[in-house]
Amino acid sequence: MEKYNLTPKEEEDMVNGAYKVLRDGYLASNHRKKVDIIDRAFRFACEAHKGVRRRSGEPYIMHPIEVARIVSQEIGLGSTSICSALLHDVVEDTEYTVEDIEAQFGKKIAEIVSGLTKISGGIFGDKASAQAENFRKLLLTMSSDIRVVLIKMADRLHNMRTLGSMLPSKQYKIAGETLYIYAPLAHRLGLFAIKTELEDLSFKYEHPDIYKNIRQKILDTEQQRNDLFERFSKPIKEKLDKMGLHYEMKARVKSVYSIWNKMETKRVPFEEVYDLYAARIVFECPNEADEKRICWNIYSEITDLYRLHPDRTRDWISTPKANGYRALHLTVMGPDGNWVEVQIRSQRMDEMAERGFAAHWKYKIGEGEEENELAIWLQTIEDILKNPEPNAIDFLDTIKLNLFASEIVVFTPKGELITLPNGASVLDLAYNLHSELGNHCIAGKVNHKLVPLSHKLASGDQAEVLTSNSQQPQPEWESFLVTAKGKQRLHAALRRDHRHVAEEGEALLRKFLQENNLEFNNETITKIVGNMGLRNGDELCFMIGNNEIALSDQLLKHARKSKNNGLLSKIFRIGSKQKDEPEVIKFEGKIDPKIVYNLTSVNGVRNYTLADCCHPIPGDDVVGFVNQNNIVEVHKLTCPNMMRLKSSFGGRLLQTKWEDHSAKFLASIEVTGIDRMGILQEIAYLISTTLSINLRRLNIAANDGVFKCELDVLVGDTKVVDNLCKRMRQVQGVKNAVRLNK
Repeated sequence: MEKYNLTPKEEEDMVNGAYKVLRDGYLASNHRKKVDIIDRAFRFACEAHKGVRRRSGEPYIMHPIEVARIVSQEIGLGSTSICSALLHDVVEDTEYTVEDIEAQFGKKIAEIVSGLTKISGGIFGDKASAQAENFRKLLLTMSSDIRVVLIKMADRLHNMRTLGSMLPSKQYKIAGETLYIYAPLAHRLGLFAIKTELEDLSFKYEHPDIYKNIRQKILDTEQQRNDLFERFSKPIKEKLDKMGLHYEMKARVKSVYSIWNKMETKRVPFEEVYDLYAARIVFECPNEADEKRICWNIYSEITDLYRLHPDRTRDWISTPKANGYRALHLTVMGPDGNWVEVQIRSQRMDEMAERGFAAHWKYKIGEGEEENELAIWLQTIEDILKNPEPNAIDFLDTIKLNLFASEIVVFTPKGELITLPNGASVLDLAYNLHSELGNHCIAGKVNHKLVPLSHKLASGDQAEVLTSNSQQPQPEWESFLVTAKGKQRLHAALRRDHRHVAEEGEALLRKFLQENNLEFNNETITKIVGNMGLRNGDELCFMIGNNEIALSDQLLKHARKSKNNGLLSKIFRIGSKQKDEPEVIKFEGKIDPKIVYNLTSVNGVRNYTLADCCHPIPGDDVVGFVNQNNIVEVHKLTCPNMMRLKSSFGGRLLQTKWEDHSAKFLASIEVTGIDRMGILQEIAYLISTTLSINLRRLNIAANDGVFKCELDVLVGDTKVVDNLCKRMRQVQGVKNAVRLNK
C-alpha cells in the first residue's frame, strides 16, 4: 500500500502532471477540441476538493482526474463526459449542489453528475441495500443518457485499481459487488477490456493466493505458448500476406479469472486448461462494405490449412450481439493437437469490441442497429424499474439475469429478428413482445409445429405465440422463464391477482375472528402467522382466499396461544438443536471492519454457524456475515449467496480467521475413473484404514466401463481433503478426484 508524504509543491506538480496527461490525451483524440470547458471543470473540482485526501494519503482530486482519463483514453468519450467525470464527486462530497454545476457548466453535465451522485436509504427500507438503490438510480439515469453508466464504469475501475489502500473487509465488499454487478454490466455494454480487468481485480482481492499462483503459471508457460503460437500463425500469416492485407495477428491469453473459472467448472488443474489463448486477426479496411467479404476470405484460407471444429463457428457479423459486438470466430485444430479459437475482425470491429457503445461516438453510427438494440435493452431495464422487486437482493438478481446472458436470434412469422438470452422459452418470447401476450399464452408454434409454452427456443427458430382469453398467469410459470423482462411481467401479473385473492381472504378472516370474539388486529395476526410458520399476514390472507387454509378450530387455537419463532426457527434453528449439531453462541459487540473475528470451536460450542449453501471447512477462504439473529454465518468467498450479500449488506460483513479446531467437518468428494473389479474396496480401505478418515456416505455408479463415485467424509480442514484427493488419484483406474462445492 503506497502512502503519500509530499510537500505542497510536490503535490501541486503531481496533480498538474496527471491533468496534463489527461489534457494531452484528449487533444490527441479525434473529438472536437473544447479544452476551455475541461480546464474550467478541472479548476472547479480542484477548488471543491481542496485539502481532501484519499485513504492512501494522495490528494482526492487525483481520483476524478484519473476517472476522466479512463473516460477519455480507455473508453473514448468526449468533453461532456470528461467534465462530468472531473465533477462526479463534487455534489456528494462538498457543499456545491447540482444547481451550482448547472449554472457553471450547463444542463447536460449537471444531469450526468446528478445521475452519478450516490444516495442512501430509498425505496428498499432501512435494512436493505443502499448499493441496490444507487444502482437503481444509475440505471434510471442511464436510460436517458448512456454516458452516466460509462463514467460509472470508469469510476469503479479506478476504485478497483486503488483497492489496496482499503481495509480487507471493504475489499471483500467492493470486489464482491464489482463481480456481481459491474463486470456483467460492462459485458452487456460491450466494454470487454474493462469487464476483464474488473473480473481479474475482484478475483485478486478475494483470492490473493490463487490469483498469484495462476498468474505465475501463466508467466512460467509463456515461452512454450509463444513457440506454439509461432508454429500455428506462420502459415496463416503467409496466406494473409499473399492476400495483400495490412493486419496484425496476435495471441490473446485468457484472463486469470476466466482460467480459474474454467478450472472450477471443468474440475481440472491449470495444466489441463488447453485453450489458454485465442488467436486474433485484426485487419485494416477503409471501406466498411468490404469487411464481411474479407472476414470470410480469411476464414476460407485458415480452414484450408487447419481442420475446422464444425460446432464452434460463430458468425457475429451477420447477426451482431445485442451489445454491438461484431466478429467472425472459428475453432481449428492446432499443431499440438489442441483446439485454437481464431477471432477475425476489422479495426473498426476491434475497437467496438473493446470499447462497446462508447466507440459508436467515434464512428458516428447514428440510428443504427446497435443503438436500436441498446434502446430495446434499456426499455427492458425501464420496465423492471417501474415495478422494482420489494427486496433489494431480488432486484439485483432480476437486473443481473440478462447482463451476462449469451444470445439466440429467433424470427417472428413475418420474418422480424428478435434477440433473446440462450435458454429462452416460448413464454419468454410472449412476454418479450407484450405483457398481455405472456399472461394469456397457452402454447407456441415453432417452425410450424405446436409446442408447449415451456419449449426452449434455438437460434434460427421461427416462432409464433398462441393465446387464449381464458388463460391466466400461474406461479409455476416462473420455472419456464429466463429473461428478466418475462419474470418481472409475470411477477407483476401474479401480484395483481394475489392482491385480489388476499383481499377476499382478509374479509373472510375478519368475519370469522369477530364471530369467535377475537379482534382482527396486528397481535392476533402475528400469533397466527408465527404459530403456522408463515412469512406474513398477506400470505395468511392469500392462503385463506385461495382455500389453502380452512377457517377452523385449529386456526382459533393458533390465534389464542402465544406465538413461537415460526419460520425463523426453521431457518436459523432457534431453540432446538439436532443431535449432532454443535451449540452456537451469538455475536456480541459492534461490527468493526478493522477487527478479525476468530472462528472457534471449544467443547462442541462454536461462535459461528456454517452456511448450508457452500459448506465451508477450515482452510477455505471465508468471510463472516452477521445475520438478523446476531449469529455469524460463515460462507466461502466464492459462494454465490455471499456475492449477493456483499452487494447488499456489506456493513454486516466480518473479517474472519479459522482458529485451531478439534471439531470435524463434512466434505463431499467426487471420484471418476475406469471401472475394474475391487476398485470400490480399495477406495474405502484407503479412506477408513490407511488414512483413518471417517466415511459418512458413499454412492457409486458404473456405466459402460466408467465409474463415478460421490462420498462424504468427516475431516479437520482442507489439507486433509487435498491429501485424500491426491492419494485417491494414485489408485489404479482413478482418473480424477476433486472436492465438490456443495
